[in-house]
Amino acid sequence: MNAIPDIDRQSMADIAPKLAELTDQVLFGDVWRRPQLSPRERSLATVAALVALNRGEQLPFHLRRARDNGISRDELAELVTHLAFYAGWPCAASAVSALRALDEAVAP
Repeated sequence: MNAIPDIDRQSMADIAPKLAELTDQVLFGDVWRRPQLSPRERSLATVAALVALNRGEQLPFHLRRARDNGISRDELAELVTHLAFYAGWPCAASAVSALRALDEAVAP
């Protein structure tokens, strides 16, 4: 079983196959499965880092993953609000846009 969805792996595999392999095998196949932190905790840490570093391209994937790992929309919104004071308002505002897009994508 692949650790990340085919579409995400394929999006880099045609250009950087080794990076796709390392992402699949090391990052999602090993690091994300280590027992010292739960997937939920890893998602919180990852989303916080992506927001703080303003890595908007990677944020939608990890917001979806955070939801899959049991983090509610309200918890993500609270995380972004908290980060506004530590990472900066522009980073938080961009993250709110990503949260909105996630909500729109999963709305019935």
